[in-house]
Amino acid sequence: MDHLTALKVFRHVAELGSFAAASRKLRLTPPAISKNVAQLEEHLGVRLINRTTRRMALTEEGALFLENVTRGLDTLQEAENSLSSAKSEPTGTLRVSAPMTVALTTLTDAIPGFLKQYPKLSLELNLDDRRVDIVREGYDMAIRGYSNLEDSSLIARKLGEMQHVLAAAPSYFEVNGKPQAPTDLANLEHVRFPYGGNADVWEFSKNGKIERISVKARYSVTSSLAIRDALLNGFGVSLIPFTYIRKDLEEGTLQTALNDWETSSILQYAVYPSRQYLSPKVRVFLDFLADHFGDKSLLQPVSPHYPGF
Repeated sequence: MDHLTALKVFRHVAELGSFAAASRKLRLTPPAISKNVAQLEEHLGVRLINRTTRRMALTEEGALFLENVTRGLDTLQEAENSLSSAKSEPTGTLRVSAPMTVALTTLTDAIPGFLKQYPKLSLELNLDDRRVDIVREGYDMAIRGYSNLEDSSLIARKLGEMQHVLAAAPSYFEVNGKPQAPTDLANLEHVRFPYGGNADVWEFSKNGKIERISVKARYSVTSSLAIRDALLNGFGVSLIPFTYIRKDLEEGTLQTALNDWETSSILQYAVYPSRQYLSPKVRVFLDFLADHFGDKSLLQPVSPHYPGF
């Protein structure tokens, strides 16, 4: 028995749910498919697949074995392909999904420079705050933000940490006073972002002390860019990712407050299918994202460079 071939045959039979389908996929005869599965079962001393003339189903042992076989074969495939991919020039079309505000404020201005490096590569960047199904919708990768990374069958590569700051227009602070403690926010107008962990409570911490402020807003909007517009027009305060207002802070049209208190942050990840071979086009874009978001000044405030810090 060719052990590697038998493992591949078993995986295809199990994933395709059919001996005949595996035969067509692997271009082996139906008897060869059956023989490989039978020899593998004999070698292991367990029955992996219950089959009749009309249907088949994995046994409990077969399901457990499939999980480990899949992981092992994928690792082996990646090891083999890594040598050839290192010599391959990125080509074809790369499909990427990214949240609109994150992309517009931190990424899209750098995309042309990336594409100039790889003239045979095309990029389809879909800006959508919806969490797409990467595999079903045919994406190579997605950029996602998490407060805590959820369990997933996807591979995730951390890109950076996006820090929130409390901000308002200087004119708003002049009229209403700049808060010196989180409790002072109770007397100010709040602008609310309804998604994520900061929707109803703004959390601040300092020296082990945690203050949670209930968000009471007359204006709630699903776009952080719309929140920025409200702040620029002197309407209230908001807890907003630093990178969305970085230029406004540099120009002095917005200011921050409570800078000696720590606020929440969002981790940015690039995610991609775990069972899909990492092609050269995906690999170079991952490296580009890691380098780009690796500049902490892009996502986090650097005191005392920005007004208000």
